[in-house]
Amino acid sequence: MAKRLILGDPLASTDSEEHLLPKKRALPIFASDALSSVAYAPQELLLILLTGGLAFLAFAPWIAAAVVLLLVVVVASYRQLIRAYPSGGGDYEVARTNLGEVPGVIVAAALLVDYVLTVSVSVASGVDNIISALPGLDPFRVELAVGFVILIVLVNLRGVREASTAFAIPTYVFIGSVAVMIVVGLVQTFTGDAPVASSAPYAVQAESVTQAAVILLVLRAFSSGCSALTGVEAVSNGVPAFRQPKVRNAQTTLALMGGIAILLFTGLTALALISGVHYAENPCDLVGFDCADNPQPSLMAQVSSAVFGMNSIPFFVIQGATAVVLLLAANTAFNGFPLLGSVLARDGYAPKALNTRGDRLVYSNGMIILGLAAIGVLVVYQANLTNLIQLYIIGVFTSFTFGQIGMIRHWGRGLRRIRELPDAERRGKAVPGELLSHRKGLVINSVGAVMTASVLLIVTITKFTHGAWLVFLAIPVLSLLMIGVHRYYRDVEHEIAMDDRIHFGSSGDVALILVNKLQKPVVKAVDYALAAQHDKTFAVHVSVTDEDAAALEREWREHRMPIPLKIIESPYRTYASPIAEFVKRYREQHGPAVVTVYLPQYIVGHWWEALLHNRRARRIAQQLMLVHGVSITLVPWLLDSSELIYGRRSRSLPGDDRAGRGAASETRPS
Repeated sequence: MAKRLILGDPLASTDSEEHLLPKKRALPIFASDALSSVAYAPQELLLILLTGGLAFLAFAPWIAAAVVLLLVVVVASYRQLIRAYPSGGGDYEVARTNLGEVPGVIVAAALLVDYVLTVSVSVASGVDNIISALPGLDPFRVELAVGFVILIVLVNLRGVREASTAFAIPTYVFIGSVAVMIVVGLVQTFTGDAPVASSAPYAVQAESVTQAAVILLVLRAFSSGCSALTGVEAVSNGVPAFRQPKVRNAQTTLALMGGIAILLFTGLTALALISGVHYAENPCDLVGFDCADNPQPSLMAQVSSAVFGMNSIPFFVIQGATAVVLLLAANTAFNGFPLLGSVLARDGYAPKALNTRGDRLVYSNGMIILGLAAIGVLVVYQANLTNLIQLYIIGVFTSFTFGQIGMIRHWGRGLRRIRELPDAERRGKAVPGELLSHRKGLVINSVGAVMTASVLLIVTITKFTHGAWLVFLAIPVLSLLMIGVHRYYRDVEHEIAMDDRIHFGSSGDVALILVNKLQKPVVKAVDYALAAQHDKTFAVHVSVTDEDAAALEREWREHRMPIPLKIIESPYRTYASPIAEFVKRYREQHGPAVVTVYLPQYIVGHWWEALLHNRRARRIAQQLMLVHGVSITLVPWLLDSSELIYGRRSRSLPGDDRAGRGAASETRPS
């Protein structure tokens, strides 16, 4: 009941088409990460530059321009990737198909790590903005972050359509409110009344830097600004979730996302520089700022208060929308991670449970794993955005680079195929268009590969010693685990593959009902065994004490049980081993019979009852399943408490329903 209340009623597989996404709903689902990045990418860019002093802010426009150029190239590159590989594997499928198994697995590991960090960074940034508006919540930063992750998991478990409905309005409010703020701020600037940030009067205690350190600082600021590109790959991984025509709708959504992200990033960076936002890695480096009692307001909070005024209605609208969309940016990962997990499970690189859809037609196991991993990261890093951002974007640029290189191989292979066509076919109407398309794709992805590889190198150099080494450790470890899982599945498939050497030599069919005491569950098991019409049926009691065995034999005779009772001695008080020995001796005397062991099992309604029942039965079943030629049949007996779950009880005696005595038996005492 609780599950139905939280998640809703299960959906039939035939309803899956109805839950595919149109473009207007796909945009907030898949683009919220990239769109929300504009809330913290400019902030992190300025934060790094201010480490060297206010003079370094002069580099900000050029760094922002480089980020925008990179974003244009990456969006164009992924439009080509969506067209060539629309199955949802994204960079992983491209790398595995064109570069081989190891590069493909590395890309998959990098993406999985990046999705976990996407949730962590997005939620930490959202909490940051909430605290900027409500500073009194600062002591509860971690608790708020964990609570929001749990909430997002629950919303996503309800299904894609429900999640898109819940997330669409905040995303569009964020886009609209920030766009209005940028326009108003620029109008104020052009009319001579430029906005002034609350931190503009503060000087900065800068570190002394050498010429080499200047270059490193600029590169580090660029790498932090590149966090604006996170989430671009999510659309290529989510193509199967789009309505028909899937490829065109995905490409359109990607172009819209890129255009909006560029406009918001550019406008917000410009307003931050115009208003004089000073955002320091250590708030106490701001000369004049009371860092002891006040948390440092986020860049978005400072710009919105400069444009509209502190505590104005538009200020709270923008802060609220920013906080919500940053929290919802985690939703991009909750779509990308499970979809990628399902592809990996399908290819044998992840547990097959990740390829199972839940009641609401979503890959719920992947969502739960992602939520738990993100909560762990948030708790370890205390939801500190500045520390988390150092781990970020390495994974995504690893996948960018391998994906672009894989696409170069893809287009090169296509061009070679066209060149090898006979002259008559090359002169066909479709070939020139295909040739142009391949050449265009080759150029775009070549530029993309060079730029993303350069950024990956920069990010590695500038972030490695700031905590990013953990990501470089996690990716190879996860890659090795996935290769190990693939090898295991491959070996199992080889072991169980059908061949013509299998011999069907079993003769005879024996049933054993394990009996401890003569009770209703045992009688039900006897009834089941008799109904199955085995060649021979025995009741078996493992005798630990002579008194219990004698009492059971006496009761067996008194109740005239219809099958013989075998007593097996157990001098060492074990249960499974004597039964296994009995089966072995029987098969030696009577041939290789198939043996079915019937085990009564209680079905309970309370979690704590599971600790009090069935422990011996479970142990016996686990051990007997290792005995060749033995199969286990569990016979359920519903205790009264099971009515809490199933709405009924095992009141009738075995055989009463088939004998037409079901109703009468309900009056018997249990």
